[in-house]
Amino acid sequence: MQSRTRTSTRSTDDTESTASAGADVRWRLAILATALVAIAGLLFAVDPGDDGRDRAVTVGRKATGTNPVTPGDFTGYGFDQCLTPTQAAMDTWLQHSPFLAVGIYISGDSRACRNQPNLTPQWVSTQLANGWRLLPIILGPQASCQPRFPRYADDFKISPTPGANGKYSQARTQGQTNANQSVIDAQALGIVPGSTLWYDLEGFNLGNKNCRESALAFVSAWVSTVKAQGYVAGVYSSAGSGIKALDDARVNRPTAFTFPDRIWIARWDGVANTSTSYIRADGWLPGNRMKQYRGGHDEVWGGVRINIDSNWLDFGAGSVAKPERHCGGVTISFTDYPALARPTATTRPAPKHVKALQCLLQSQAIYTGALDGVYDADVMAAVRQWQKKRGIAPDAAGRWFKRDWMMLLNYGYRPVLKVGSAGLYVRRVQRSLNAAAVGSTVRANGLYDAPTIALVKRYQSRLGLAPSGIVNSETWNKLAIGARPGNAQARAR
Repeated sequence: MQSRTRTSTRSTDDTESTASAGADVRWRLAILATALVAIAGLLFAVDPGDDGRDRAVTVGRKATGTNPVTPGDFTGYGFDQCLTPTQAAMDTWLQHSPFLAVGIYISGDSRACRNQPNLTPQWVSTQLANGWRLLPIILGPQASCQPRFPRYADDFKISPTPGANGKYSQARTQGQTNANQSVIDAQALGIVPGSTLWYDLEGFNLGNKNCRESALAFVSAWVSTVKAQGYVAGVYSSAGSGIKALDDARVNRPTAFTFPDRIWIARWDGVANTSTSYIRADGWLPGNRMKQYRGGHDEVWGGVRINIDSNWLDFGAGSVAKPERHCGGVTISFTDYPALARPTATTRPAPKHVKALQCLLQSQAIYTGALDGVYDADVMAAVRQWQKKRGIAPDAAGRWFKRDWMMLLNYGYRPVLKVGSAGLYVRRVQRSLNAAAVGSTVRANGLYDAPTIALVKRYQSRLGLAPSGIVNSETWNKLAIGARPGNAQARAR
């Protein structure tokens, strides 16, 4: 991947990032110790589900329960960096950067950053709890014709010896051994089965037969062993060498090797997608590709500088929002949320809006009446109770304002939202922004798409916030008090 000594070195096709680096522990000697650590790691897992409480964005919080599979279904931006960032850096980048996925070097004797002081089970579970998707990377033995390896006296390369049967048995044994260590190291950190583990195979001379075939044999054995232990197997390599070799073998020799479930393409073309002309269009599609589209460079977000590679991920079904249902089928999504008041001789609130309010207040255990769309005394009593609960002076006439809509619509757990986010929390923001009436609206589809980003930026600009397009703690806090343009600090009606 990127140069871990801060000196960029191109791969054989001049597109791959330079080498990452490896751990100095032999798996047979580490089984007992790492197994004990794995058990300890279970103490730091997470289930960030919504419990209905009004919690602010939380960063660095200890996780509990079982860690989720990572990366899961996801489409969005990621970065990788040699040294696992500190918790403070991760918290800042979560709030301010476009990234929601991070590559971490968890294992391998060829890693440049063998010492990973920040990488612990708690670090892993905390990032997962906060919404990060993790990409665990292993950089072990490299192709025999790779000129930059071995890095260390105790490092070694993939054996290029064909053996008597021409099956590169030594390389396959190396792959199996390394895969067992990879799984042990992943489990020790609390990375659960079902997650994707990535083998980093740096660029090599594709024309060197023994080098190429032994690398394929190693990867095949690594993939088989990792999959047999319940993990998804991914391989990172340059588009023009390792990835092309895998794709050629996939098409021309489909039974000769076991192929990775997913590929991570190193192609520094500056385009955030998963395309490359080096492999066929059907390879690992749909939903099993990632591309490193920019190599080692510094980026600064929230005042924190990290040297990274940039990636675009497209896995599984992508970032999708599951269908939702409220109160047996009551509609709560609108492009306009008008103020509501008791009917008069000349005005009557639209029943659809009243029914939505009744449903939402019912979900907060405040309203217990019928979902009949009638703005009556029971609804007004619930309105006053909600306003009091939120620290607002209850309206004497029992009226419901846009401010109240905003606060109720986004009430609950408030994670950072950005490209790649999808689901319940995105819908809350979309509805709340529609209620804010900032001059445009979006469909509450639960996808953090371009229209939603544009509306977030518009809202932020109108309130004097930095228009990042990220719903971070600062933006959530404004939504939570029902802040609207022209009256950002007061709880405007």
